[in-house]
Order: sequence, then structure tokens, then C-alpha cells
Amino acid sequence: MSVATYLTHPEVNIDPNVPTPCWSLSNIGRERLQRAIGRGIFDHIELVIASSEQKALDAAEIICDRQDLPFLENSAFDENDRSSTGFLAADAFDTVATQFFEQPDKSVRGWETAIAAQNRIVDAVHKYLTQFEDKRVLFVGHGAVGTLLKCHIGKRQISRDEDQRLMAAKGGGNVFSFDWANRTLLTDWVSLEDWPSGQH
Repeated sequence: MSVATYLTHPEVNIDPNVPTPCWSLSNIGRERLQRAIGRGIFDHIELVIASSEQKALDAAEIICDRQDLPFLENSAFDENDRSSTGFLAADAFDTVATQFFEQPDKSVRGWETAIAAQNRIVDAVHKYLTQFEDKRVLFVGHGAVGTLLKCHIGKRQISRDEDQRLMAAKGGGNVFSFDWANRTLLTDWVSLEDWPSGQH
């Protein structure tokens, strides 16, 4: 079964003194996710695969605990490596993030390039959907690498116009589904609140 779903973690506790990969989900993020689970939007899921970053693990654990599902953790689904700059205030981050998408084959201020991050997550998705081709899989990860995956599947140019920041739920918690065998997007970004219940 090549149809899968990708979820970006919802809102997090932002702490400049804590490395970004260690940030956890905020109460708002947890509540949004729990409400969505209560509506049955993940009832069709049989396996969850998460990034190794804490916020993604938090989201995966909430989903799996409520639905008694197994989940796997793999750093190949982590966000693009931004450790060279550490925490950036909103305006500075926005500038560098835009350059990241606009110059996909160049490292901006030491960040992992968009091309490298895209290749990493595409290879990981291919590995798992080949291994678990009989499962309905949910990937739980992050906005930038999720956008890069979406661009690959949809045969779209890497662009920040594809990013979830244009969604009403700018804090994350957005979803898209895709047919991996045919490299086809079945949806674009949809917020947790607008994602319909039932099988996708």
C-alpha cells in the first residue's frame, strides 16, 4: 500500500536556552493533536514513524498511546540541520529560512542544504514504504523537510511558497497525504482541524 500521510508536529515550547531538537510540544500543541485524534483522523493508521527530535516523538507518542499503535524513531526524518546558528529570533530565522529554500544547493550560514535534506528524507520514506508496503503509515516530522518531501512527490520546484507557514495553522500541526508508488500528492497541506476523519 503506497498511500501514506505526513504530519508536522504542532506548537512547541520555544526556549532559546535549549537546543531546538530538544524542544517539547506545548500544551496548545498537545491539545490540538488530542482533539484531532478524538475526531478519528488517524483511525486508519497502522504504523507511525517519527523523527528523533523530542517534539516529533511527543506527537508520535500521543497518537500511538491513544490508538495502541507501534512507532519507530529515525533521525533521517529530523529537521534540516540548523545547529551551526543555534537559536535565531523570528526575523533572523525567517530570513535564513527563505535563503535555504531559494538556494537549495547552497549551505546558508552553515545549515544543511535543502537538496541534502530532501535526499535524506526521500530515501528514508522510500526505505520504509518499501519495507512496510502493506501498512498504512503516518510519518511525524517537521515543516521544512516535510515541504521538501512534498516538493519531490509533487514534482515541484523547491520553494518556500510550498511551506506550511502559509497555512492558518502556522505553528505546525499540518498534514498531507500522498501515493508513493505513483509519486502523486493526494492533498496539499491541510491543518489538523480541517483534516477529515476516515481513511485516506
